[in-house]
Amino acid sequence: MANKLVLIGWLMAAATLFAGCAADTYTVGDALGWTVPPLGNVAYRTWADKQDFDLGDNIVFRWSGTHDVVQVTKEGYDNCTATNTTALSPIQTTSPYTFTLNSTAPHYFICTIANHCSLGQKLTIQTEASAAPILKTGALSALLLAVAAFISL
Repeated sequence: MANKLVLIGWLMAAATLFAGCAADTYTVGDALGWTVPPLGNVAYRTWADKQDFDLGDNIVFRWSGTHDVVQVTKEGYDNCTATNTTALSPIQTTSPYTFTLNSTAPHYFICTIANHCSLGQKLTIQTEASAAPILKTGALSALLLAVAAFISL
């Protein structure tokens, strides 16, 4: 009976660690979505400042109407341009679009439709290095120990 309790404890620990290392998914602007914000770029700055973005997290751009999204350089962000030298990805015209945060460098996004960017439809994402790889290793170890304990019963 004691062995089964130990096994249950290990399985619970492994499940907790696996849950802690999953990537998070964020919808840009929450209920506002990806649109020309009513108060300018402050809406997206405020939204991004409230989040805790880590490597591997997913950023979902959802919109209706005439919008798009493209990842650009800082220069493209500052000047609201997506040219051959400032666009870092193809322009995405289908909603929803999901972008996976793949580096700790700042990520800059704009809408290229008319003057939407200059009206505030642009976003900067600051990504922090995540402890997820360490947790994944720990979770795998815990799972292997739990399986070994189960086999030895």
